[in-house]
Amino acid sequence: MSVIERVPGANVTLPVAALIVGVALWWAIITVLSIPPFILPSPSAVVERLVTRPGLYASNAMATLAKTLVGGTLGIVGGMALALLVSWHRLLRRAFVPYLVAARVLPKVAIAPLLLLYVGLGFDTAVLFVALVSFFPMTVSTLAGVQRTPETQLDLMRSVDAGRLRTFIAVELPFALPDVFAGVKQSVTLAVVGATIAEWVVSTEGLGYLILIASESVQPDVMLASLVVLVAMGLTLYGVVVALQHVVTERVPLETA
Repeated sequence: MSVIERVPGANVTLPVAALIVGVALWWAIITVLSIPPFILPSPSAVVERLVTRPGLYASNAMATLAKTLVGGTLGIVGGMALALLVSWHRLLRRAFVPYLVAARVLPKVAIAPLLLLYVGLGFDTAVLFVALVSFFPMTVSTLAGVQRTPETQLDLMRSVDAGRLRTFIAVELPFALPDVFAGVKQSVTLAVVGATIAEWVVSTEGLGYLILIASESVQPDVMLASLVVLVAMGLTLYGVVVALQHVVTERVPLETA
């Protein structure tokens, strides 16, 4: 038995321990080096910001969460739909896959000013940007997962004249589930990042906008407090996806999923 296996609740206790060590090092560095608060505030100053003005961070967090959920859902659903369409038609697959891969490595932050130019400020523009950010990872991951289906399984479904939808649900989806959920995890985390970037450019509310305003007024404690809330939001959404994956994969008969 390894050392990690002997730690009770290692999946929880070890990350918490790492967090405590990180905060302790943060505190030690600013104390030993006498770093002024306007450069790097103490952990207590960040906590004080969160405790004394919870409404400010809660309202902005809800604005960011709304953009993340709406845009992320659109991107995930749209990406999965396009992946299925491309995987079912060989001509489309050969025509579009190179561009999907190229679009995945495109720096998405470069798209935000264009959306501002063509669509303008507001919630809809931010949602569109989040959807674009989360769209391509979902498309590429789903497409890779569907292509993992063994040809023997597909031949079996063809022998019983199974339709495309039945084949997908019975055979392709179970084999694709690991890649599908990998795409969802990437898309969810990128949706939080995308919402933050969008709020820098096309929005006037949200945690990203709060960080921007705090940077202009040199308030690093507000910036760090906003980052803490953003990290908590991202971890929560990621944890929801992981929990959903456990539930879904336990119900799938194929061991490959």
